[in-house]
Amino acid sequence: MDLWSLLLRSLGMRTLDYAMLGRWCGHWAKGVWFHSSIQNASAVRGEKLCGWLLHYLAGIALALALAGLVGPQWFRDPTLLPALCWGAATVLLPWLVLQPALGAGLAAARTPRPWTSRAISLATHIVFGFGLFIGAKVIA
Repeated sequence: MDLWSLLLRSLGMRTLDYAMLGRWCGHWAKGVWFHSSIQNASAVRGEKLCGWLLHYLAGIALALALAGLVGPQWFRDPTLLPALCWGAATVLLPWLVLQPALGAGLAAARTPRPWTSRAISLATHIVFGFGLFIGAKVIA
């Protein structure tokens, strides 16, 4: 997923700045969960590191959730479809939680090009699912 994001950025496409994810997380301690624009929220010390950590912890949690859904047999003989479907399903988290909380609106509705943002989010999460499949193949 990170390589995918690098590719998108190299093509001039915007992806999530993990510092903004960390900024959002940093404001939780103040009881602030939603922002009209996360870019306008006050900076938080260590926000970039916090954002990257939250990003990886979320990925690990979602991988463990897939493991719970498909069961141990899938890890002995992983197939692509469950991983891709799970990856696609995980796009609901940014669409329904993260993007509204950061001020981008439900499913990026308040962004300049919402359908482009949605497509990039969906593609990124399908790539995440593909990464889960590759990881399962490696450990199988």
